[in-house]
Amino acid sequence: MRIVVVGSGGREHALAARLAGEGHAVVAVPGNPGMASLARLVAVDAGNAVELFECVRAQAPELVVVGPEAPLAAGLGDRLREAGIPVFGPSARAARIESSKGFAKEVMVRAGVPTADYVLATTVAEADAAIERMQGRCAVKADGLAAGKGVVVCTDAETAREAARAWLAQGPVVVEELLEGPEVSVIAMTDGRALALLPAARDHKRLGDGDTGPNTGGMGAVCPVPMSEADLELVRERVMRPVLQLLERDGTPFCGALYAGLMLTPRGPRVLEFNARFGDPETQSIMAALSPEVAFGQLCLDAAQGRLQEASLTASQAACTVVVASAGYPQSARTGDEISGLEQAESDGARVIHAGTRLVDGRLVSAGGRVLGVVATGPDLTAARERANAAAARVQLAGAQWRRDIGASTTGA
Repeated sequence: MRIVVVGSGGREHALAARLAGEGHAVVAVPGNPGMASLARLVAVDAGNAVELFECVRAQAPELVVVGPEAPLAAGLGDRLREAGIPVFGPSARAARIESSKGFAKEVMVRAGVPTADYVLATTVAEADAAIERMQGRCAVKADGLAAGKGVVVCTDAETAREAARAWLAQGPVVVEELLEGPEVSVIAMTDGRALALLPAARDHKRLGDGDTGPNTGGMGAVCPVPMSEADLELVRERVMRPVLQLLERDGTPFCGALYAGLMLTPRGPRVLEFNARFGDPETQSIMAALSPEVAFGQLCLDAAQGRLQEASLTASQAACTVVVASAGYPQSARTGDEISGLEQAESDGARVIHAGTRLVDGRLVSAGGRVLGVVATGPDLTAARERANAAAARVQLAGAQWRRDIGASTTGA
């Protein structure tokens, strides 16, 4: 097929690599320098919704796979469907499951999804009352999109109040009880009814080793993550399916990747959040671990055309992704630093995924906070971790930050 992948980050590079490896002709809009060897790149102002749609349509795609959340929330999926183009990605209304934390919590409650107790606060007084009731042990979340960094996990009231005031300046906040346990990401490919569950993965959000430092968009991920059959069945039947059924009843059927961020508590899995797209950096590890027998591109098309079959997709190996971030990330990422050592990093079979790079006068330089993802596989997680860490150490980037314990930490913090 001729497939357009929309986006320019590490997730989109990983998706394009998988699709190109299956023999599809991939066009990346706008793509990044690392994707140039496996896809045709088409430059576009991705922030201009009309220009982005016209650019994608001009490629005459047989399928469009939308990577980031912002184009989905802006209605790219709606415009493509209206033009008769198969698209793997939800409508803007269905994408509110991610673009509004308040909407997502309302859906969870209505659908009977196991989740944390919460309050949607629109004023300081409402937020303070919720924080006091939860004795400061809570998660404070921005209601809208925040590039994976709109959550502050608090164990004291002062931190929670400070976070709430910062987010309230931008809009409502969700204050919810603090759940404890290991985190796991389960992503379902869906046409709105049938579910094809991808192997479970675990993201690592904190900047530093030992789950220390500020939250980030994700410093690495591993796949697969062991989950009991009972927990997987619960996620399928008590999390994913009720949400899809409710959205369909509400006239907003969901087609695309429905991502459930879960906490495995002593009371069983509880949903922390939903996303309306593939995770980043989970996708880098999932695509590498996914069995080569899985026809991923065909599954995306089947979902887009409403004929997906129920499935639980399997991993054939373990995969570990280590994110190499720029100096100053996540507060104020430094850009423009030259990058080298990528051939050496890939010399032992690892793959370097570009997330925030650009070419300047023929030189590869950093162009964002999360610059690269170094992905390695192995027969088990230990082997994959060792290879990923060894490869990441070969990357040359001034002030680079990366965690050495991705996969060793089981909390997903």
